[in-house]
Amino acid sequence: MPTTVEIIQHTTASAPRPHVLYHVDIASVDGPKTQVTKRYSDFVDLHAKIDDAYILPPKRILATTFLPTAWVDDALIAERKAGLSAYLNALLTAPTYKTNPVLASFLQTSSTASSGSFSLEDALPSTLTRTAALSAQKQLVANGVVHAAATPIAAAYYPDWSVDSWPPENLDYSKFDVLFFAFATPNSSSGISWDAGATSILQRLVKSARNSGHGTRIVLSIGGWGGSYWFSQAMSSSGNRTTFVNAAVNAVNTYGLDGIDIDWEYPNESGAGNPHSSSDAANLLSFFTSLRSSLGSSKIISAAVTCLPWVGSNGSPLTNVSSYAAQLTYANIMNYDTWGASANPGPNAPLGNLCGTSRQPQASAQAALKQWTAAGFPASKLLLGLPLYGYVSNSTATTLTGIAMPPAGFDLQAYKERVMGLPVRNPDALMCPLPGKQGEPGVGEGEPSFLSGKHERARPVKTTAEFSAKAAGDLSSYTGQQIPFNQLVALGALKKSGSVYVQANGYNEGWDDCSDTPFLFDVARRTVVTYDDTYSLGDKATFAKQNGMAGCFTWSLDQDDGYTLQNVIRSSLGK
Repeated sequence: MPTTVEIIQHTTASAPRPHVLYHVDIASVDGPKTQVTKRYSDFVDLHAKIDDAYILPPKRILATTFLPTAWVDDALIAERKAGLSAYLNALLTAPTYKTNPVLASFLQTSSTASSGSFSLEDALPSTLTRTAALSAQKQLVANGVVHAAATPIAAAYYPDWSVDSWPPENLDYSKFDVLFFAFATPNSSSGISWDAGATSILQRLVKSARNSGHGTRIVLSIGGWGGSYWFSQAMSSSGNRTTFVNAAVNAVNTYGLDGIDIDWEYPNESGAGNPHSSSDAANLLSFFTSLRSSLGSSKIISAAVTCLPWVGSNGSPLTNVSSYAAQLTYANIMNYDTWGASANPGPNAPLGNLCGTSRQPQASAQAALKQWTAAGFPASKLLLGLPLYGYVSNSTATTLTGIAMPPAGFDLQAYKERVMGLPVRNPDALMCPLPGKQGEPGVGEGEPSFLSGKHERARPVKTTAEFSAKAAGDLSSYTGQQIPFNQLVALGALKKSGSVYVQANGYNEGWDDCSDTPFLFDVARRTVVTYDDTYSLGDKATFAKQNGMAGCFTWSLDQDDGYTLQNVIRSSLGK
């Protein structure tokens, strides 16, 4: 049997109507490389015949999610190349399926124009009208041929240090499909270490989740920004990986967990000053493969990742991660910390480079989706990370840096509606205003603070007694640092107005349409806050849903103002 599969190329055929053929490249251990061409519907048939436990990229009936344009053709095809490659590689590494004669036959014969009846799922989106596609979907769902798209999941990280303010027994588990318990950490012996009292908190969380009856899954997250020092060593040899896998499996079995999340920040990069190796990414794949073999197909295995795939041995992001996708349930994209506190503040978590003028075009939700799917990771396995915090900068800026005025003649609203499916927000607020003059205090001083997604241990939140003596809106204790959303409210920079939040106590609210994010500024206080609110979080969740992503997660649930932000995220995901 073949050992690996890649789908890099595709062609289109015209009969019986324009449709896509995927070129499946098959590499055998001891034989020549071969290639077959397959339609998406051929994979659907294989899945039904084998009755396997793995996931295909979703049936869309096309225009239900994408608009009929050439861009749509590219997006759908890229998603399916990644997802179909991951699906076949999963079958080829599973003892239950890799010797199945149906799979062997599938990899030996190409599709032909007469190979069964034509499926609209094989068609190019740009050759179908929206009306035709929606009508086809309605008919096929009614006939039981396809099912309505699965609802994306709403997840969150639960840090062990949030136990006092958010006791497990008091959580509303109906708000969360998955909770990632943070953190255990790898240690010098390739085992797992815990914070004081963490295992007791985890036991309470598991018990409370099970007793809630809402089916919330509890996953142990290992690592974090300050807990990744020993990852490279733990992955460095077969013996170390076996020890680490055994420790993870033992934790799952001991505490009745639903899986393991690896939050290595970051393979083959120093992160918070960690040892690293050019072999990190390859060793990580070996670890995931062993962990999946040990845990079985029913458990969650996820990885917290940046907007770009892991860095390979050549120092560049990997260009093919389909083999990782075959082992993982989710990749959790940390689309935040794009821009930290600075005299030149920028957006913390851009939705996209919507005006085409970003100084960090690879760091946004839109870019991350494109970069991961282009490297072979299915959109249906990608969770989009949403931050429930912002950054407080010492600055008199009244606009965000790095996201400049759109080019002359650029129709931002048309772009957002066509590509993103989103309306322009806050039309009366600042929308891509011109950058401040270089001579103004706090503007143009120092370099912008470029960061990458990270899960950092939070500072204890301020209590009412601690800030009651301060002037309302005084955020000076957070200057240069992250600030939880609920502290923006508690300290008076924001106030709730109905179901949304508005500026208060001298702050002005700006909206940067080029990144789709809000910010607060008060020139007199020399304070700028870049953050996310109900509008921007809702837009990002909508983006995830419309593009077939697995759902969203937040870092972290303890920074919400009650469940206000989580409720918006869930609603935007269609839950």
